[in-house]
Amino acid sequence: MEKNEKETMENNKKETMEKNDKAITTDEPEVNYRGVKAMPFIIGNETFEKLGAIGTLANLLVYLTTVFNMKSITAATLVNVFNGTTNFATLIGAYLSDTYFGRYKTLGFATVASFLGLLVIALTAAIKQLHPPHCKSDEIACVGPTAGQMVFLLAGFALMVVGAGGIRPCNLAFGADQFNPNTESGKKGTNSFFNWYFFTLTFAMMVSLTLIVYVQSDVSWTIGLAIPAAFMFISGVLFFAGTKIYVIVKPEGSPITGLVQVIVAAVKKRRLSLPEQPWLFLFNYMPPKSINSKLLYTQQFRFLDKAAIMTPDDRINPDGSSADPWRLCSVQQVEEVKCVMRVIPIWASAIVYHVAIVQQQTYVVFQALQSDRRFGNTTFQIPAASYPVFNMLTLTLFIPIYDRIMVPMLRRITGKEGGITLLQRMGIGIFLSVLISLVAALVENHRRTLAHTKPTLGILPQRGAISSMSAQWLIPQVAIAGLAEAFAAIGQVEFYYKQFPENMRSFAGSLFFCGMAVSSYLSGFLVSIVHHTTRGNGTGDWLPEDLNQGRLENFYYLIAALGVVNCCYFLVCSSWYRYKGTEGGTAAIDTEQKDLVKPLV
Repeated sequence: MEKNEKETMENNKKETMEKNDKAITTDEPEVNYRGVKAMPFIIGNETFEKLGAIGTLANLLVYLTTVFNMKSITAATLVNVFNGTTNFATLIGAYLSDTYFGRYKTLGFATVASFLGLLVIALTAAIKQLHPPHCKSDEIACVGPTAGQMVFLLAGFALMVVGAGGIRPCNLAFGADQFNPNTESGKKGTNSFFNWYFFTLTFAMMVSLTLIVYVQSDVSWTIGLAIPAAFMFISGVLFFAGTKIYVIVKPEGSPITGLVQVIVAAVKKRRLSLPEQPWLFLFNYMPPKSINSKLLYTQQFRFLDKAAIMTPDDRINPDGSSADPWRLCSVQQVEEVKCVMRVIPIWASAIVYHVAIVQQQTYVVFQALQSDRRFGNTTFQIPAASYPVFNMLTLTLFIPIYDRIMVPMLRRITGKEGGITLLQRMGIGIFLSVLISLVAALVENHRRTLAHTKPTLGILPQRGAISSMSAQWLIPQVAIAGLAEAFAAIGQVEFYYKQFPENMRSFAGSLFFCGMAVSSYLSGFLVSIVHHTTRGNGTGDWLPEDLNQGRLENFYYLIAALGVVNCCYFLVCSSWYRYKGTEGGTAAIDTEQKDLVKPLV
């Protein structure tokens, strides 16, 4: 009897402990993950959203110059500013999502905003009063848009900025939210979602840069712009149709606050001296439920270490945390700030790299417009805005070759899991960006020479003769741009994702778009400076409306020169960089060392 009573008491005690542990670890009801059922709605939403957005943006330069009668300089600047603002908006979208609204509400609001933006732009083509009169080829001066027409057009752009700012930083994370990260099936489902996501992105770009662009250029701008708006409407319907089965993660507050606290605390204690062995004497605390990995102490940015110096005025809570995080921060917080700060110089090098890529999305279209775009011996002409599709085609074909053939081969040589390091991968892409501009300059020189010596019978409004050079000569420079993206762009995304603290991965994604934003602004600034500087000198305007009278190749050479300087800068930064979690010769602060932490005066 005594033995049975003891066993019963032990079992009851065990059950009570398990219930208490469960109560501590699960403050909310168990989440019902239905990733496979949610995937059709999310993937469908992604596919039609990309078809809508890219279907409008792909041919935007041609639309502004042919329908709104803008000059190429004005149109290119407007597109660059629009792209830059759109990418910068992702930072605001990520902040609002993580801090206040959550990903579901942010995506829902952004989807509606994107649809309204695309609808407004479609109306500018459908209603005659909303765009200037058509400019005929024999007209010397074309009528530009009125103030009212520009306001209506810019309203559409503004709505698209709001939409993209909410969709781009949240869509991948929201899809991953639908799978249980603690089960094997959930992990496989997450990987499957990422694969489908990038497939739909490629598919949408292919369709947009071919079929939709063809309808816009050769059939009707009204129909061609109405199709993306219809796609965006379908995207919204699919998104909201899956509401009842989505896992909706509540916002937990912005991690930016923790970064700011370290800087503020370091400034307050700037006059204190650091101990000789900081990893032993600085304040150490790691939240028990933190998703961030424990970081090693590093020697870089040591002025930030002062935020973790304990003084007699600092107080500690019973759980070991700081009572005033704006005055005392943990070493873990300091190292997380260092992770972000180390990434910034690398991020800056990606800005200059992307300037070369931007030209293969803007000026290559103008080059194609003044080239022979006939397909073989037929009368069919490839739309000028379709040539950037070779960028995505090269990217799509090269990725499996790189992943399945090159990486295993390099892994056997270097012993590294990825074959080469992330910085090495980015460096190859940055080097290729120089090659892009050099090839583009040589092709443009050939195109302009033939335009003067052997022009075709065609002529464009506000432009000169069409060169007899086949536009297929533009494919190599665009293809090299796709190859550079496969190395540098994908390398950037993976680099930011792995090097940022785990609770800042949404911001890591937005950082990539912010880099593209600065690139767009820088590209627009360079175009404006070159245009105004060269217009009055002896060589003539490098970037006139008629490329045959300009020196576009000199502009490409200028970007190549900037690329060479950027390569040198990247080499210096990459040799200085230390990957997260690796710092030779320094010790990791262990949780058991809290007793060694002493207040310093």
